[in-house]
Amino acid sequence: MHDVKMLQAKANEIRKHVIRMIGKASSGHPGGSLSCADLLAALYFDEMNIDPKNPQWEDRDRFVMSKGHAAPALYAALALKGYFPVEELDTLREFGSILQGHPYSGKTPGVDISTGSLGQGLSIANGIALGAKLNKQDFYVYCLMGDGETEEGQVWEAAMTAAHYKLDHVIGFVDYNHLQIDGTIEEVIGNGNLQARFASFGWNVLTVDGHDIGAILDAIAQAKATKGIPTMIVMNTVKGKGVSFMENQVGWHGKAPNAEQVAQALKELGE
Repeated sequence: MHDVKMLQAKANEIRKHVIRMIGKASSGHPGGSLSCADLLAALYFDEMNIDPKNPQWEDRDRFVMSKGHAAPALYAALALKGYFPVEELDTLREFGSILQGHPYSGKTPGVDISTGSLGQGLSIANGIALGAKLNKQDFYVYCLMGDGETEEGQVWEAAMTAAHYKLDHVIGFVDYNHLQIDGTIEEVIGNGNLQARFASFGWNVLTVDGHDIGAILDAIAQAKATKGIPTMIVMNTVKGKGVSFMENQVGWHGKAPNAEQVAQALKELGE
């Protein structure tokens, strides 16, 4: 049985840390960090086979944060899991910090892959999974993309590749909050029926409420039960989830809250 209440509490802690970190740094991307907190709680505190005491364990599950600007949420999950002290979160984006503005595997324990250039994560996930097949390893590779990111052509080359090589240990997620830095997905480059598009490329496609942790875990279980093809889980989410003045507001894609806004956000999150 999954302890969904515990996972919801972890997601809330991740959101609080996101607000604190970005507020202190006066720089960062709160909107898309808040929208993926529930998935990260589900993965890091229930689903993934990992060991914070041995971050380079060869048989661990891997996570690729393809939407690398949501690094604060990943850092919060890693700190809460025990990869490094929670106090390190206060150093986000500072010179010499282990917590860069985008994930950097060379400095941050628990970060499997450096990311930030959008559109590349799924290709990386495929490479890791292909290597695992050659080495007869059985771990899973989870890859989180933004919905705006799916406008990148490389995503679809990677989608073809994963289906061609039958990479059923690649489980992808799209954080479908309908907003990107320049406006709505539909205004910038409408991606139509995203589920049908991935299905046409040979993927098993599931759709869930991205803030329903039980539904996320059920979808992952379905993905693992599906053999011979990769799975994409399209998560319907709210950008800025949990903070009223950030929810569904494109202006909070890459803007830091001031001290007053930090205090209000933390109060809403139960601080």
